[in-house]
Amino acid sequence: MSEHNAVKTVSDASFESDVLQASQPVLLDFWAQWCAPCKQIAPILEELAQTYQGVQIAKINVEQHPATAARFGVRGIPTLILFKNGAVVEQIVGAPSKAKLEAFLEQHLSL
Repeated sequence: MSEHNAVKTVSDASFESDVLQASQPVLLDFWAQWCAPCKQIAPILEELAQTYQGVQIAKINVEQHPATAARFGVRGIPTLILFKNGAVVEQIVGAPSKAKLEAFLEQHLSL
């Protein structure tokens, strides 16, 4: 099984290199183990990681890595933040549908 387009797991320590210095846009999912909506969107994010070549989809556990969540003012989860060239482009709070996420990605990924 190829790891190429899998959802990447990010930590506070790897955030800088995995997200801010990434060569392509990164959609980062702030989640926690106990969060039911987070679990609902996890398979959608896995699918999108397979489908969209121009973006890295990643996740960070806010309980294990609270510094990054605090840095970006994440109060509710799931929160999805799209980073491009090291900057926040837009964020979605809550669990969007697959169609909404696809539209969001297509809007921001001008290929």
